[in-house]
Amino acid sequence: PSRLTLSSSSSSLEDPCMVFCSPPNRRLYCALCNKVYKDPVITTCGHTFCRRCCTSKPNEKCPTDGYQISVVVANLTVSDQVGELLIHCKFGCQLKEGTADEWELMPEGGCPLTIKNSQRRLHEQNCEYALVPCPNGTTCPKVMRKHLDEHLRICEHVACPHSKYKCGFRGTREQLSEHLKSCQFEQFKEILSEFDDRIGSLNRQVKQKNEEITFLRQMLASSTDRLNMLEKNYEFRMERQDDNQAKLARELAEFKSQVGFLTNEMQTIATRAGLQRESNHFKCVGTFVGHDGPIWSLCTHGDLVYSGSSDNTIKVWGPVPTVWDPNTTYRCQRTLQGHTGIVLALATWNDHLYSGGFDKTIRIWRIESFALEGTLQAHENPVCTLATARGLLFSGSLKTIKVWDTAQHTVIKELTGQNHWVRALVATNRHLYAGSYQSIKIWDLESFETVHVVEVNGGSVYSLAVTSNLLICGTYENSIHVSHFSELLHDIRSVCLAKLSYRGGGRWSLGLPYYHLHSFSAINA
Repeated sequence: PSRLTLSSSSSSLEDPCMVFCSPPNRRLYCALCNKVYKDPVITTCGHTFCRRCCTSKPNEKCPTDGYQISVVVANLTVSDQVGELLIHCKFGCQLKEGTADEWELMPEGGCPLTIKNSQRRLHEQNCEYALVPCPNGTTCPKVMRKHLDEHLRICEHVACPHSKYKCGFRGTREQLSEHLKSCQFEQFKEILSEFDDRIGSLNRQVKQKNEEITFLRQMLASSTDRLNMLEKNYEFRMERQDDNQAKLARELAEFKSQVGFLTNEMQTIATRAGLQRESNHFKCVGTFVGHDGPIWSLCTHGDLVYSGSSDNTIKVWGPVPTVWDPNTTYRCQRTLQGHTGIVLALATWNDHLYSGGFDKTIRIWRIESFALEGTLQAHENPVCTLATARGLLFSGSLKTIKVWDTAQHTVIKELTGQNHWVRALVATNRHLYAGSYQSIKIWDLESFETVHVVEVNGGSVYSLAVTSNLLICGTYENSIHVSHFSELLHDIRSVCLAKLSYRGGGRWSLGLPYYHLHSFSAINA
């Protein structure tokens, strides 16, 4: 066999076998143990090590800068990279002759499959080449799982068919016939069968409920990591608080000075031109009430407004003329039902409304009649966002984007390479913008190739907006990032112009601030 890379660092002590298909990148090796990362974590010095390397020895120091290290948070990015490494199934490997911890492929008779490291446990639990004990008794030798059915047909030792109800009989086939005549479970087998059916139905209901809360648990995971980091770094942050406050005060004073200068200049120009500055005032003119849960998505088409909610429905809001105001009074015109989970995304194209949700499907609705025309089994995970352009429908989920033809409603392309959940999509006539964890990928809609990646600090990107020369995104860590881009010879260049955040009255505001796109200052909230 060809030379293989052997390691025992990425597995537990109880199961040290690990044979890589190709040598891993040296960046995936821990500097403390010089082995591939096992449960990588970020420490207080900013470097990444194995969790066990950090916790097994007290007062462990970083080999790079010499600081004492302690665990801050799990490094999910490196963990995903280690999980993507290809390895050979352990049931196709054997110890090298004369060694105690070096492994190689079996010449023959072993499992031939290669799998991702992250999928290893799942595969080994069901591998056809795994040695399993005979369920009929301990006297039989272990056999490969793929040979177990054949063994059971000829096995002289059999178990009672009611063994799952704790009947402990084990014996020969002749003894089994005599046993069934007196087995206490045999006379109740029809009742027990009906009882099993009921349990199966309850288990399916429990599984459905678990799937509904999985998405919420994943959203809480990033919050949990954030809280853990704040707890472990509280003292460190307090020491640097004074310096940061002084720096922030200087920057804020400079920024206010620039804003004041620009405001005075604009007022001077307006006065000379005889123009009156329009007041920046927004007023709530109405509130739609009707959903039984939070609103996750909105979109418009003509005079209609569509809203998707956690109550699994879509409501259609339209104008209803009244004597007092025939133009601005909106009421619920129709409630669209069909999803079995949260409606996370809405988009329209021509005469169709598309909705995506936690149930992993995309529903297609006719706008004119509000009729459900079809259901697409879209992704293996919840559909988080939708966008349309050029007769195409784009859907985002975990680490993937699918491109659909709106005429035939078939997949024509799958865009991969995202590092986390794709929670925000914006499509223009030429490009698709996709927000994920700390990055925004820009795809060309002619070639479906990535033309640029914008790095963003502040966690996952939850929302996107694109103007003629600005790319604006909202992130998990309460910030709005604004980048400028230009299209010169198809080379998209971006530079961060501003990072916006808003606090009102010494606390986080629950209102909606809006910003001036020239000065990037908050106008109102």
